[in-house]
Amino acid sequence: MESSTRATIVAELKSLLEKGFAHASLEEACADIPAADLNRRVPQVPYTLWELVEHIRIAQWDILEFCRDATHGSPEWPAGYWPAAANEADEATFQATLRSIRHDRNQFLALLQDPARDLLAPLPHGTGQNLLREAMLIADHTSYHMGQLVLLRRLLGNWS
Repeated sequence: MESSTRATIVAELKSLLEKGFAHASLEEACADIPAADLNRRVPQVPYTLWELVEHIRIAQWDILEFCRDATHGSPEWPAGYWPAAANEADEATFQATLRSIRHDRNQFLALLQDPARDLLAPLPHGTGQNLLREAMLIADHTSYHMGQLVLLRRLLGNWS
C-alpha cells in the first residue's frame, strides 16, 4: 500500500474512532451525566448507562489485546463482556472507565499508525482478521452502543 494512501486511511480511521461521522462522540455522549443516573434502570432496558459504557470498554480492550497479543484469551461470551448486574459505578469508577476507553483507543491507534504494520495483512494468530477490519469492528460496535447510550439518556431525561 502506498504510504500516502495508508496515511489517508489511518487518518480516516482515527477520525472515525475518536469522533464518529454521524453521531455524538463517546466523550459527548458521556458528558454531564448526573451521578445519580449512572446506575438508574429504565423499564424494558437491560442495562444502565455505566453498564453500557463498561461493555464498550471491555469489548474495545478485547479487540486491542487480540490484535497485539497472540496469547490473549477473550472473555467468555456474553457474561465476560458485561459487568455483573450487582456492580454499580460511582462517579470515580465511571470516569476511570472513560479513561480506560481513551487509553485503549490510543493504544489501538498506535497500532494503526505503526508503519511496520500492514493494515490488510491477516493477523498471524487469527482466522483472517486484519487491523483494518478490527478498527472497523471497534467503530461499528461503539457506534451501535452510542445510539443506545443517547436513547437511554433521553429516557432518563438527561439528553437534549
